[in-house]
Amino acid sequence: MKKAALSILLAMCLLKGMAQDLTTHIVIDQFGYRPSSEKIAVIRDPQTGFDEGESFIPGDSYALVNATNDQHVFTGAPMLWNNGAEDTSSGDKAWWFDFSTYSSPGTYYILDISNNVRSFEFEIREDIYNEILIQAVRTFFYQRVGQAKEAPCAEDGWTDGASHMGPLQDTESRVYDDPNNAATERDVRGGWYDAGDYNKYTNWTANYVHTMLLAYEENPEVWGDNYNIPESGNGIADILDEAKWGMDHLLRMQKSDGSMISIVGESGASPPSATTGPSLYGGVNTSSTWNGAGTFAYGAKIYASLGMDGYADTLKKAALNAWTWAVANPNVIWKNNDAAYGSVGIGAGQQETDDYGREMGRLKAAAHLFEITGESTYKTHFENNYKKTHMMEWNFVFPFETKEQETLLYYTQLEGASPSVVNDIITTYNNSINNNDINFPAHDEAVDPYGAFIDTYTWGSNNTKAQKGLNFYVVKHYGLNASRAIDAEKAAERYIHYLHGVNPLNKLYLTNMYAYGGDNCADQIYHTWFHDGTDWDETGVSKYGPAPGFVPGGPNPSYDWDNCCPNGCGGASSNEKCLSIEITPPKGQPAQKSYLDFNETWPINSWSVTENSCGYQVSYIRLLSKFATKNDKSVPVEKIVSGLPEDFISDLKLILYPNPATNSVKIKLPEGFNGQKLSIYALDGKKLFETEIKGINSIDIPLFERGVYLVNVEGLNGGLSQKLVIE
Repeated sequence: MKKAALSILLAMCLLKGMAQDLTTHIVIDQFGYRPSSEKIAVIRDPQTGFDEGESFIPGDSYALVNATNDQHVFTGAPMLWNNGAEDTSSGDKAWWFDFSTYSSPGTYYILDISNNVRSFEFEIREDIYNEILIQAVRTFFYQRVGQAKEAPCAEDGWTDGASHMGPLQDTESRVYDDPNNAATERDVRGGWYDAGDYNKYTNWTANYVHTMLLAYEENPEVWGDNYNIPESGNGIADILDEAKWGMDHLLRMQKSDGSMISIVGESGASPPSATTGPSLYGGVNTSSTWNGAGTFAYGAKIYASLGMDGYADTLKKAALNAWTWAVANPNVIWKNNDAAYGSVGIGAGQQETDDYGREMGRLKAAAHLFEITGESTYKTHFENNYKKTHMMEWNFVFPFETKEQETLLYYTQLEGASPSVVNDIITTYNNSINNNDINFPAHDEAVDPYGAFIDTYTWGSNNTKAQKGLNFYVVKHYGLNASRAIDAEKAAERYIHYLHGVNPLNKLYLTNMYAYGGDNCADQIYHTWFHDGTDWDETGVSKYGPAPGFVPGGPNPSYDWDNCCPNGCGGASSNEKCLSIEITPPKGQPAQKSYLDFNETWPINSWSVTENSCGYQVSYIRLLSKFATKNDKSVPVEKIVSGLPEDFISDLKLILYPNPATNSVKIKLPEGFNGQKLSIYALDGKKLFETEIKGINSIDIPLFERGVYLVNVEGLNGGLSQKLVIE
């Protein structure tokens, strides 16, 4: 359904009785800014597009206003952008109100004093993005295939049973071209719904896992163990627990000869647990096997660093087996949903790549295998082939090949890498990021009035924005150019501000974040669970709306309805759908305005604008994590387990929620664990509380003084323990 401007109306209601009116012409990061951040409110005067009649001329004086007492804490004049020229990408004229020098924490808004209009409220706070990061990561929990979404991990409205776990589904999946043959059954459970569809693509899943591992290694202290996912409290950062969920699925997709199955085609329904159709897996291919090899090898390094030696060894063996098979089978191609391969109906997006994609997968695998083995085979391959990357061939850094470019940069940090190769990679990256018109020159010259320039808007532009931010940030992370490290961080953060509302639509490109500081969120996305007409259709209109934190695709000027519209879609009812909503916008708009909150399916085809993707999500998560602070609310965990099989122990955990606790706390025992007695200890070993819990799976436990305590549950076949923080 098409949404009236609900968020604006809600904001107006909140402001009822205040002296100023809320305006959409002053755009800010709707969450806020770190004290040290650049802080620029953009004032916009629409010239072209659906809002061209909404003229706005700012007054001469602007103020940063403390929202708690309405005091003007900083004032100044807005500065005209580009001498008053219209920006063609947005169709707007613009001004900047720069309040970067103000850094005191608090809640604020921007006020146009003369026009007596104001922006949304926002905060200045060092850890302003920490909770947002948690919610963005938690979307992967909601995307898990085969995972029940239960309280307390699933929030009210988004609980659901485990999907794709019925007859002939993921634990009994059969091959795509022989679905009646029980001998082909294999367990392919786990992984994530790739996007708005429920299919699982090995090439892409491997990249999601790899990006999570990279985000962790780049900044480990920001990742907590308190994201309220089923593994929270197990002593491992939840981003790595989430990565392991995907990694375990990839292990199940590997055949005994080392090759990787390319896809699992899943049926869909809303909610996901209502899905009853069979799960069919596709053929093996070289591209999936190379991507699997690289991700397995990198995982072996990361999980070994946590002391998970057995798991790390499993991943290392999987990586070596994948490498061996792919070397022997360099050109095995298999395409899904393709008549030539007998795979029509298996998946939606095409997971197969080309020769260049296969070579890039091998290059990444070589880098990570060299790192964990030190063997010259992998070094030799890398150094003989790194110049085949487009970055090296074209002397060009751009956001559509961020992962390939960063494979090169990652290699420069490895012990044993040849200095000449390292220098060549760094020099090439610096030459392009510093001198190419789409990189630092565009930033330095403020080519985009909204601060987040990209030269191409297409399907998935929000992903392009996040990747572009990463293109800049790695200059600081890898120490490529010390003189531009501060500029690189500032440039990268502007892309976060864009996604958080500094854009011509005043749109926060995350779903349903009103509880976390959002004001004009993405209220609809194209998603099988949250699709049109369901209880999860639209925030504020349908019963629940989509779950929080999903990144939609973003503005797409190539959007159009299906070619059959308006009169050739096979019948009157289908033709009527063409005219069920107004599609301008997103059609026929300047690039940055080519967006609409809508989720209609064929023939409106909203997926090219609002569909989410795990790929968009991990790009945003990784970029946002650069601006998060240390997560100091992680809950250390100690497990006391005896007499249980090792594979059973690995999945056992107590769930204490909330943790840290202030007013009350509940305990939930893991499924299959027969608890008998619960005890609470001070850290000095003194027992403070004890009770029998036979046959009870969820109870309230008492709170003590502020501090850290140990909760222990004894069962018939062992015991489990976890620390509880009381604030």
